[in-house]
Amino acid sequence: MLHLCLSLQRTNFNSAMEHNQDYEVIIVGGSYAGLSAALALGRALRRVLVIDAGAPCNRNTPQSHNFITHDGTPPAVIGQIARSQVWFYQTVQWKEGHVSALAQTEAGFLATLESGETFSAAKVLLATGVKDLLPDIPGFAESWGISVLHCPYCHGYEVRGRNTAILANGAMALEMAKLIRHWTGKLQLLTDGPSTIPEADRAVLETNGIKVTEKRISRIEHQAGHLDGIVFDDGSRLALEVMYARVPLAQQLDVAGQLGCALNPAGLITVDDMRQTSVPGLYAAGDNSIQARSVAAAAGAGNFAGAAINRQLIEEHFLATGRMDG
Repeated sequence: MLHLCLSLQRTNFNSAMEHNQDYEVIIVGGSYAGLSAALALGRALRRVLVIDAGAPCNRNTPQSHNFITHDGTPPAVIGQIARSQVWFYQTVQWKEGHVSALAQTEAGFLATLESGETFSAAKVLLATGVKDLLPDIPGFAESWGISVLHCPYCHGYEVRGRNTAILANGAMALEMAKLIRHWTGKLQLLTDGPSTIPEADRAVLETNGIKVTEKRISRIEHQAGHLDGIVFDDGSRLALEVMYARVPLAQQLDVAGQLGCALNPAGLITVDDMRQTSVPGLYAAGDNSIQARSVAAAAGAGNFAGAAINRQLIEEHFLATGRMDG
């Protein structure tokens, strides 16, 4: 079964909300993109349902950075503040749950939850984030977002100058090394097995003093997610404080299979300038459709998507009213 894990909980949830109640907009995902869109749509007087189930991708991250006015604030606190502000707008309602299916109807879309409940709306915004497909290395998942990092713009300042490794192979290895080298000169590259780095790239790495280690990684040693070192299959150990890794990702909901929604080569949802997907009436915002993964980028995309959806609803209503009057 398809599984959608998202986060939202409302203290004063409207228990009288009826099943199959129509909304103008359903937002699937109640993290930063979803909440930002809900705020814009609530202020536009739209009837909105946010469906969410409480598992944001940065839930392990102690602090969020590079977000003006919130630099250094824990992500959970940012979410709590955002929810407290969105609660003010009474046309926005909330539902805890996992969306298992999303289908088009003549009137718009129908979202089905794992519980069997269904909700319909004219427009849908996917603010679902992505799933990080973490390697099966003991200690990796526990350290992800704490000392095993994906983004130097989010975390590089805090770990600048530390003993750092990059877990990468192939063509991306040199690009990652060039980027991370800006924050620390104590850098080496781990391929976790035979190198597939192009020879020319490897020569550039070695010229810049970046050692390439091809040993298989046995486990990551850490204390509550904070790296102590890497142990290789041959029993040798590398003392380490920080590791950067680019891991594969997948969409939370199979929108390509269910709706024929176009994805780009990186697996992200393709959107136009108004954040509408290849499926009319279906929009996307946040990590599921932008390369830059940060709270600030997600919030900005969600804000724009909310305004874009409201504009489309206004256009459709205005044209329909004009035809009826004519």
